[in-house]
Amino acid sequence: MASELAREIKEAESFLRGRTTRSPLVGIVLGTGLGSLAQRIERSQAVSYADIPHFPVSTVEGHAGELVFGELAGVEIVAMSGRVHYYEGYTMKEVTFPVRVMKALGCKYLFLSNAAGGLNPLYEAGDIVLAVDHINLMGDNPLIGPNEDDLGPRFPDMSEPYDRRLIKIAEEVALDERIVVHKGVFAAVAGPNLETAAEYRFLRTIGADLVGMSLVPENIVAVHAGMSVLAFSVVTDLCFPDSLEPADIQKILGVAAEAEPKLTRLVIGVLRDLEGGARE
Repeated sequence: MASELAREIKEAESFLRGRTTRSPLVGIVLGTGLGSLAQRIERSQAVSYADIPHFPVSTVEGHAGELVFGELAGVEIVAMSGRVHYYEGYTMKEVTFPVRVMKALGCKYLFLSNAAGGLNPLYEAGDIVLAVDHINLMGDNPLIGPNEDDLGPRFPDMSEPYDRRLIKIAEEVALDERIVVHKGVFAAVAGPNLETAAEYRFLRTIGADLVGMSLVPENIVAVHAGMSVLAFSVVTDLCFPDSLEPADIQKILGVAAEAEPKLTRLVIGVLRDLEGGARE
């Protein structure tokens, strides 16, 4: 007998298969201020989250709330134009439900993007950072509870949460496109408040280069499901405790929007090289 989660995934999948004939290879999650990438998708079909059975609906400014099917760089993709967050009041299973549906639709890869605070003093606002590892400080985990054996193993290995081959491809695309990218460790916190100066010091001390309120739950579920993950964070504000300034949300959204063309070029470049592997 199918579990409630498995039943809900199947219902969402069946609904979407009735709306599109697309067979996406890559799922893309577009975070704060980065939704305009969805406008580059060719032959696109958009479905509102509100119409999809069991799908959570985003309540955050800058998140359109649509699932967009189509092509980028000749690759079949499905993109979340806006994500939902734990701090909105959703459970971890609800936050990660779209990733489960992407997997059910056939996605082998998951590309994640988000806006993040920069902890590393080498970063500048507008920089793009490739996540190589993460620290989960959200106080919860989407895999807590009975394991869904058909969805993934009880104890998924996290020795390579972000695919090294995809990171290498992204670095080579960045070199060709003359885009500065860094590699870093992402710390996920529950939010919605931004951190105190003491918390920023703590995060830097434990090895974090970035801090944000998303990305990690989706990564955990994607790894559990056997997907290969690549994550891009846009540094939208600098979190240096000795020179901390009050957060300006409109400024953060503006920095994310300014970085979007660079992120688009990176994503398209990686998609072009995806199945062929890293360049020789």
